[in-house]
Amino acid sequence: MNKVLILGAWQTQFGELWQKSLDDLIREASLKAIKDSGLSKKQIEIVFLGNKLAGNLSGQNHLSALFAQILNMDVPIIRVEAACASGGVAIRQGCLAINSGEYKTALVVGAEKMTDMDLAEVSSGLMTAAGQEEQDSGLSFVGLYALMAKTYLSRFKAKQEDLAYPALKNHFHASLNPKAHFPFQISLRQVMESSLIASPLRMLECSPISDGAAAVVLADPKKFKKRGRKVFISASSQASQSLVLSKRKDLTEIEATQKAACQAYKQAGIKPQELSLLEVHDCFSIAEIMALEDLGLFDKGEGYVRVKNGEVRLGGKRPVNVSGGLKACGHPVGATGVKQVVEIFDQLKQRGGQKQVKDSCLGLTHNVGGTGGTAVVHILQL
Repeated sequence: MNKVLILGAWQTQFGELWQKSLDDLIREASLKAIKDSGLSKKQIEIVFLGNKLAGNLSGQNHLSALFAQILNMDVPIIRVEAACASGGVAIRQGCLAINSGEYKTALVVGAEKMTDMDLAEVSSGLMTAAGQEEQDSGLSFVGLYALMAKTYLSRFKAKQEDLAYPALKNHFHASLNPKAHFPFQISLRQVMESSLIASPLRMLECSPISDGAAAVVLADPKKFKKRGRKVFISASSQASQSLVLSKRKDLTEIEATQKAACQAYKQAGIKPQELSLLEVHDCFSIAEIMALEDLGLFDKGEGYVRVKNGEVRLGGKRPVNVSGGLKACGHPVGATGVKQVVEIFDQLKQRGGQKQVKDSCLGLTHNVGGTGGTAVVHILQL
């Protein structure tokens, strides 16, 4: 893949944004990202919009036309749906559009409005990303990830308490992020005393239902000579595997992540140990632990130890989820994959604020759909 230049980026506030509609969130993220890029709206040649739940929760499909109405744009607008990886896949589609040579610029937006609806409606909408046999059994995604967590704890002799440490770390990071859904720290005692949702996963080890949007402006670097620190997407990779857990050979790993990561490292010409920081898909605490192993950062069974010892905390060797991750920054599902790219972009531009990672020059984003049926990996560098 040829490198793609990121010209601008923006993330809205994440959280329970009852005063804002999906239209409001799309408008804010899009216009602020375009402003950040230094371009005009008329210079955007194609748009990709990541969204999972608008049809389920508000009955609004045909989001491409809705976007055209909101922003008064008549360029090609493409809605992308890949469950919780919708944003990441939308970013990849933007990269491919630039690489095709047909477009010089692309706007990629991820947006979701979830909190206005009844919890049962949201859960039902989310479970359309799972297999029919899993839906018919009454499982939810926390139940599916609990099966993965049980298998992991048993195989690698980890304790239930070890699942708390990704949440502790990510809440600490979110306390430095004013746009986070939960910008405050939590204690180990609070995690262990929180409600057991699906054993062994507790409430404070699960990502929330959130509203929010994020956007980036991509461009052909040969056409735009941007001044200052230039940030590029040097690798974009996507892989898939079976929809349901019962068809997988190992519940302690996600093969789609492994394959997408391997392809991305090859594209960028780097090794995982060279990364400055990562934003990984921590929908549940076990998901971050498994991701760090599947991405090649640590050997199998080592992820929970490395999180616990502070290696991936801000100030550590290789910080992970300095935004607060899905757990504490929030998880408006269609926006998550784009928000991850926004965070790494801001870090490489040295505008990370209190959560700035020192000397950051190479970052990775990892976005997952469902229980890993889809995985997308991007590598950003100066």
